Amino acid sequence: MKLTQNKILITGGGSGIGLGLAERFVQENNTVIICGRRTDVLDAVAEQLPGVITRHCDVSQASERKALYQWIAAEHPDLNVLVNNAGIQQWMQVSDDDFFSRAQEEIAINIEAPLHLTSLFLQLSALDTVMNVTSGLSFVPLTKVPVYSASKAFFHSFTLSLRHLLKAQNIEVIELIPPALNTDLGGKGLHDAAPPVSNFIEAVFEQLKQGETEITFGFSEAMRTAGPDDLKKAFERMNGGG
Repeated sequence: MKLTQNKILITGGGSGIGLGLAERFVQENNTVIICGRRTDVLDAVAEQLPGVITRHCDVSQASERKALYQWIAAEHPDLNVLVNNAGIQQWMQVSDDDFFSRAQEEIAINIEAPLHLTSLFLQLSALDTVMNVTSGLSFVPLTKVPVYSASKAFFHSFTLSLRHLLKAQNIEVIELIPPALNTDLGGKGLHDAAPPVSNFIEAVFEQLKQGETEITFGFSEAMRTAGPDDLKKAFERMNGGG
C-alpha cells in the first residue's frame, strides 16, 4: 500500500484505533473521511484535524451502509482505500437476559457491516486497498467477550479469503491485528493498563512501509505465530484455567 496521496474512508474513525489511523494518514498527506454514530465525536475530530471529512453513519443498519456508499460514489468516486475499523465489544455471559439482543448488535457491527461495505465499495473503480481491523482474540478467545472474540475470528478468516479472492483485481487486502490497547472498547477503564494506541499506530506504519499485509503488535504477534500448545496455554492463562 502506498502511504500518501490516497483518499481513505475509515469506519468508526472518531475514537480509538480509527482516530489514530486518521491522524497518521492525515500526517502522511492523505485525504481522510471518517464515519461514526456520534455526531458530537465527529465534530470534535473535525475541529482537531482540519481537512478531515466527516459523515454520520450507523453501520449496524444496512440502509445507512447503502446511503454511505451512495454518498461516496457521488461525492468521492476517487476513494481508493476502505478501512473496516468500526467494532463494538460486549462483556457478557450467555446466561444474561439480554445476551442475544446484545450479540445481534455485535454481529451486525463486527461482521455484517464490513462484509456489506466491502461488497458495496468493490463497485468503485478506484478502490485498490481494503484494510480490515481484526484482533489478537481472533486466535485465542477471551471468554468474557465471547461474541466479540468469535466475530473477530470470523473476520480474520474472511480477510484471508478476501485477500485471495481479490488478487485478480489487483486489490490489496491488509489485516490490522491489534492486541488490547488503551481505548474505551468494551467500556471506560477496562483497558487502562494496555499499551497506548500511538504505539500500535507506529508499528502499523512501519510494517506498512515494509510491505506487510498482516500487521501485528505485541500479544497479537505472539498469538499469530503460536502453535496449538501455546494457544491452549494462552487460553487457560487468559480465562482462569478454562
